[in-house]
Amino acid sequence: MPYIDLKNVTYTYPLVKEPCIKDISVSIEKGKFYAIVGANGSGKTTLCNIIRGFIPGFYQGEIEGTVELEGKSLEEYTLGELTSKIGYVFQNPFNQITGARDNVYEEIAYGLENLGVEVPTIRKKVEEVMELTNTAYLADKNPFELSGGQQQRVAFASVLALEPDIFVIDEPTSQLDPKETERVFDIIDKMKKMGKTIILVEHKIELIAEYADDIIALEDGRVVKFGEKHDVLSDLSLIEKGIDLPQTVLLADELRKMGIPAKEKIITKQEMIGQLKQIMGK
Repeated sequence: MPYIDLKNVTYTYPLVKEPCIKDISVSIEKGKFYAIVGANGSGKTTLCNIIRGFIPGFYQGEIEGTVELEGKSLEEYTLGELTSKIGYVFQNPFNQITGARDNVYEEIAYGLENLGVEVPTIRKKVEEVMELTNTAYLADKNPFELSGGQQQRVAFASVLALEPDIFVIDEPTSQLDPKETERVFDIIDKMKKMGKTIILVEHKIELIAEYADDIIALEDGRVVKFGEKHDVLSDLSLIEKGIDLPQTVLLADELRKMGIPAKEKIITKQEMIGQLKQIMGK
């Protein structure tokens, strides 16, 4: 049985005639890392909001089809139950920081305090997630005085502390430099190794090629390709749909056009390095 199952889901925002999501059917397995890709306006964030139960409850509008979590319709879960199962990380970490506490340690602990968790347990969990997200050295800092990358790691820590099984993450590196981007992906990779189910919207396709398991490719609210990352990210026809592909895929295509044999479905830098060494006889 799929962990999360969307069947023929169509969604239209209030006061809008054209659906934003159109007849999407996707089954998500537990413990896997899914990346959602597509051009701007293809429906990526809307799909995330459907999966985390904010549509239609928060955004209203009209939804058709079914969305199930562990074989049970999302409509049957209370908001509290969904919050305990699904963690959400915003594109802008500033929107995630509550401002209710003056330092990072207390900010990360805030959600656990609201749930009435005992103090010794809070301390243990906060210390664990601060180590995982490399935020321990920021413990006494004001969250609003941090850099964007530091704030994003604090946002991850705040959600991780609540121990949800599913993470829906919407473009977490869009405002970060390459170094902080790598740190965020390192956190996501650690979460995957912990057995978390990850659903990520991200434009940095090279990192998706390296870290994700499966890809959901969208165009104009429809799934145009869904499957294992090597199968999806090597499909040159996706370029016509406004979807970026890894540079390794384009390079392999150029090599083949030049008559140089290159393996199909090369999507990562390491795979390309291995191929080039083979071509050069090294």
